[in-house]
Amino acid sequence: MDTKPPLPPFTGATAAQKVRLAEDAWNSRDPSRVVQVYTEDTVWRNRAEFPVGREQVRQFLERKWARELDYRLIKELWAWSGERIAVRFAYEWHDDSGHWFRSYGNENWEFTPQGLMRRRFASINDLPIAEADRKFHWPLGRRPEAHPGLSELGL
Repeated sequence: MDTKPPLPPFTGATAAQKVRLAEDAWNSRDPSRVVQVYTEDTVWRNRAEFPVGREQVRQFLERKWARELDYRLIKELWAWSGERIAVRFAYEWHDDSGHWFRSYGNENWEFTPQGLMRRRFASINDLPIAEADRKFHWPLGRRPEAHPGLSELGL
């Protein structure tokens, strides 16, 4: 069976590492890469969608990134215990009409002993923003280490 370190039970350091690895994967906007960290029967809640299993998650991510253009995400560890991690996040994107948004939310994650995510429950709110109000400025892909996180940006 695949393992995706770091493995539970999490410490503060390993939970933060898991969060950054998730952020990096999502910033790739590659659904095939992202789904590899979820169990085959993963269960999600994301706004009004409830995908179950890797294939439904992959399809969800394809739709998401076809609509949310120039997507850039920052995740931050909120809390952890045993095999669970809570994350707060924000991401910026624009639609095909050029309207920009910052989406804020929280996620609750639960992992198997092999480090695969079996449950992901996300609550998300979208805020329309002017392009001039964007705070996430880096080339598409991985957020550079020097770029401030959510707390440093006051978000």
